[in-house]
Amino acid sequence: MKFLADECCERGLVVALRKAGYDVLHVVESKPGATDDDVLALAFDERRILLTEDKDFGELVYRLKKPTHGIILIRIGVKNRSLKWPRIKKLLDAYPDRCTGRFVVVGEDKFRFRPLLFIP
Repeated sequence: MKFLADECCERGLVVALRKAGYDVLHVVESKPGATDDDVLALAFDERRILLTEDKDFGELVYRLKKPTHGIILIRIGVKNRSLKWPRIKKLLDAYPDRCTGRFVVVGEDKFRFRPLLFIP
């Protein structure tokens, strides 16, 4: 599974994913300052699942029907940011087949899976 970590994703999360063997491209390293449209297009072109904390991507894929292979939206507060990697790890260990083709919301205590309406 390949990921594109949005600029808002912490470097520690990117490092943890890489150490776990995942192919992760971080926007900060490759295209700092890229627009959300550009980030989404890059993820799509490289067949990567977008990892983000930015809710605006929901509008891009649902209202504007922009193509994507999948989005994982992390909704964990700053106070509990140490939960980000354990929650992502649990998602990838338990539901690897439910990350592609879906908009996944990762919360502190649950996952929500929403099918993408527009799949290329």
